[in-house]
Amino acid sequence: MLKLLLVLLVGISNAFAQDFAPLLSAPHRSERNVVRDPHRHPAETLAFFGVREDSTVVEILPGSGGYYMELLAPYLQAKGRYVAANRDELAVSPYKEDHQKLLERLKAEPALYGKVAVTKFNADRHDIAPAGSADFVLTFRNLHNWIERGEAEAALRAFHKALKPGGVLGVVDHRGRTDLSQEAQMKSGYVREDYAIALIEKAGFRLAGRSEVNANPKDTKDHPVGVWALPPTYRMKDQDRAKFAAIGESDRFTLKFVKR
Repeated sequence: MLKLLLVLLVGISNAFAQDFAPLLSAPHRSERNVVRDPHRHPAETLAFFGVREDSTVVEILPGSGGYYMELLAPYLQAKGRYVAANRDELAVSPYKEDHQKLLERLKAEPALYGKVAVTKFNADRHDIAPAGSADFVLTFRNLHNWIERGEAEAALRAFHKALKPGGVLGVVDHRGRTDLSQEAQMKSGYVREDYAIALIEKAGFRLAGRSEVNANPKDTKDHPVGVWALPPTYRMKDQDRAKFAAIGESDRFTLKFVKR
């Protein structure tokens, strides 16, 4: 029975992924985002979270690059709602300038982004959406920053408040090593998956699913400058660039939580 249920769930997820497939080749997508698709698996990731065309989705810190915004805003345009919870007035350079670029991009492409709602995000200082209004809150590779700055609990409070009862929190981040404590690898940009789950469940969420769609077993997680040695950052510039290019982007966990 369990095996049959798993087969059915995989089939449903694959069907949802097909909804996003046409958007991957849409002409409005930037080249810098398209080249990252093989590492980020956006269609499969959004399908795993369960996003549908009539959903209200809040994305945390999409920035002017708007990787997921390029997909979600057009997809939700007719029946759903896309909310970009981005920077507030306390943002410093370069985030302040990037936020302005985001606003300019939305204004310049009204056919794609005319219905995008922009809200403020900074831990729990603002309502990222009206309380209990969001079907989904999605965050991609941000959790490690909030943990390092001691802001994770506050951010999770904001997410919990915005979500409907039973709403989904989707989290993707760089998966840390299990032979090191979270504290020992804090500066590397990696997060222990068990640490992330415990932290988020403590904030009033229940783990509803885990996906390996963004896993990368080539990532040894022992790089001299942490995760930023890998593409697309290449913080070490030309030093060992070929080696890091061969590894690809980081090994990542993909976690689905439900608001309790």
